[in-house]
Amino acid sequence: MIVDAETLSVRPIADALLRAVAGADEREIDLGDVAWSNELALHVIEMKTGGPRAHLDGLGAVFQQHVGRMEAILQPLGARLMPTGMHPWMNPDRELVLWPHENDEIYRAFDRIFDCRGHGWANLQSMHINLPFNGDDELGRLHAAIRVALPILPALAASSPVADGALTGFHDFRMEVYRTNALRVPSVMGVVIPEPVFTRAEYQGQLLQGIYDDLAALDPEGILRDEWVNARGCIARFDRDTLEIRVLDTQECPRVDIAVAGAVIALVHSLVDEAHASDATLRGWHQDRLAEILRAVIRDADETVLRDAEYLALFGFPGRGPCRARELWQHLVETVVAREPGYPAWAAPLANILEQGCLARRITRALGDEITPERLRQVYGQLSDCLRDGALFAPV
Repeated sequence: MIVDAETLSVRPIADALLRAVAGADEREIDLGDVAWSNELALHVIEMKTGGPRAHLDGLGAVFQQHVGRMEAILQPLGARLMPTGMHPWMNPDRELVLWPHENDEIYRAFDRIFDCRGHGWANLQSMHINLPFNGDDELGRLHAAIRVALPILPALAASSPVADGALTGFHDFRMEVYRTNALRVPSVMGVVIPEPVFTRAEYQGQLLQGIYDDLAALDPEGILRDEWVNARGCIARFDRDTLEIRVLDTQECPRVDIAVAGAVIALVHSLVDEAHASDATLRGWHQDRLAEILRAVIRDADETVLRDAEYLALFGFPGRGPCRARELWQHLVETVVAREPGYPAWAAPLANILEQGCLARRITRALGDEITPERLRQVYGQLSDCLRDGALFAPV
């Protein structure tokens, strides 16, 4: 998110940042390895790979270079970048400014139907991972694996414990407000965990068509009639034949984001490879059962007590539990993630999360017992320095 360099309050100037590079009001700029683009809220800027990548090697450093490039442009404007999944004191009712340029009709349609003046629309930053598939067999196996992995991902990635200047009681408040932001048309979000659909025809004919039908009366022009209107925690992007994971808060700097991505991808690959459970077993899990676990993890993150022995067995966890989500991730890092070629680059960020707690827990610890505006600015200023410098956040 783009914030004022002095006050750290949000600054809706993403268009000025893009304009400084493109020379015009562009919504996306291709800069080779990385592209910059807009989001719904004008204070949010997105970075993404310029295209598919075969591996994550060096990607953290690439993104960090672009953080530096953005900071250099923002500095004369009296602004800077801030990490984490939510701004800690933004008032979305007063401070939301929608993207006003190309494709603005999409954002105006969302605002008209759902009223985007809320944290679940106006105040959130996430990391998306797109994993490719080729044909229905790969789609089905990948979707089955991601669905059962989704509930434990915020245990690693939660970074949004604060909103409206106070602790919320949730370590991943971004996901808590996100999961309820489309209640006017419940099928848009579902229960965040996708339904058990495993072919393109099922996905388009059942899940997506149901959303389109429910939106038709509110969106007669069909502005939102596209696969991206599906807001579940994993969505199919048939325009590029990927499944997009969307439940990960952004971390303090890119190398931590990439370490989290590496751990998630390794976990999903192990599930696809049926390391501890068959593909048929994975497909049999109902979304409501998985959503119950997810809701607990959204609240308690790495300290969530996981009691479902059948769920733990999917990951080869020794014994029947219960265990804390942090213990499950420690097991997964040791038995799955550490075997990946890219692990040496991820080891320190993942160790920091497992030993010191997810970023939300470290933020809470840093804020202390008395949360004041001054203390919030100190802690989130330190987090912004971590983003600028590519450093891990440690409470002081």
